Amino acid sequence: MKQRFFELAGRLERGLAADETLLLGLDAERSDFVRFNRGRVRQAGSVEQRTLELRIVRAGRQASTTLELGDAAGDPALAAEALAALRDSLDALPEDPWLLINETPASTDTARRGALPAPDTVIDQVVGAANGRDLVGIYAGGTILRGFANSLGQRNWHEVDSFNFDWSLHGAGRAVKGMTAGFEWDRTQFGEQLEAAARALALLEAAPRTIAPGEVRAYLAPRAMEELMGLLAWDAFSGRAHATKQSPLLRMAQGATLAPAITLRETGADGIAPPFQADGFVKPPSVTLIDAGRLGAALVAPRTAKEYGLEPNGAEAGESPESLELGAGTLAQDDVLAALDTGLYIGNLWYLNYSDRAACRITGMTRFATFWVEGGRIVAPVGAMRFDDTIYRMLGENLEALTRERELLLDPSTYEGRSTASARLPGALLRALRFTL
Repeated sequence: MKQRFFELAGRLERGLAADETLLLGLDAERSDFVRFNRGRVRQAGSVEQRTLELRIVRAGRQASTTLELGDAAGDPALAAEALAALRDSLDALPEDPWLLINETPASTDTARRGALPAPDTVIDQVVGAANGRDLVGIYAGGTILRGFANSLGQRNWHEVDSFNFDWSLHGAGRAVKGMTAGFEWDRTQFGEQLEAAARALALLEAAPRTIAPGEVRAYLAPRAMEELMGLLAWDAFSGRAHATKQSPLLRMAQGATLAPAITLRETGADGIAPPFQADGFVKPPSVTLIDAGRLGAALVAPRTAKEYGLEPNGAEAGESPESLELGAGTLAQDDVLAALDTGLYIGNLWYLNYSDRAACRITGMTRFATFWVEGGRIVAPVGAMRFDDTIYRMLGENLEALTRERELLLDPSTYEGRSTASARLPGALLRALRFTL
């Protein structure tokens, strides 16, 4: 596919006028999907898709379109026709004052090969491990491809093999959430995760404990932390949001801090996102968003850079992290319950939103397996509870420890295509989390 994409770019470039610049982006994948219900296959299939974005720039004006590529023989004519239509529309368009593309070619070529079994093998292993239990989930695995080319001579290619199995185990009206993801399918690892979920599900059969509203000692598992980080991704690290004073971390820009244990980076080393973006800018190896509790750099997209006089650093237009990494702590995962002693073990959160954006106050609900712990032992499940607290308390004054082990969490979203977002996160032990009901 790489050669085919670059050959198409070369053919289209040869038809350009001297004052025209062409940018091409490719989003493609070859993926297998399997949906499970009650521990058996409900639906299985595969997808191969290739979406091409064409963009032409002339005299400060730009026009773009997308099309689905088909066979190699017909693609050049289809793309040439789309390019001609874009060219005809340029003169009727106004100049774009914030247009900024990379004009210094920076070519890259990355590939991350994984070890993914055939779908039939995954099916046999999942069904066998479920052993009649009510396992529900969807497996998505295969190769994600991204490409960029422009008429200035830049060529970028990225492909990665990965999988994501987003699943849950159900029983007696309750559920335990699980996720198995990465670059190599490990049958043993999945089996161990499933058995751990089965033990947690058995604990959910006990009479639930009701916890009064107020401040409660709590442990947030990595998947709960992922929900927090996902909410912060809405403008907290955006260069535009900081420039317009709309970031929920505005108080940090004015001197407020989190705990020194919090170092948050956007880094592509472990993720699956490409190291380049749609305007041709190549991402640095790492951008430190929070450095030992203090606000670091923002993610700056080209249009933001042009409008506010900043330097772009490879961010896409949304200026959200794609490969987030929170530094590890010192608390061993096996010691979490003992360190928690008495409080809430929270496996998942959901329905998060800002209750006071300027103060970075967040509200949300516990979800799936949440347990009451006494003396370092799980004693009862706890129903859904609502918390309302600020990030400055949660990851600041009330952060007691982060776990030494971190979990790589790949975004299971498949809207239009498999997501390339990921996060590597530890769990967090909090001295107190404020619950309202």
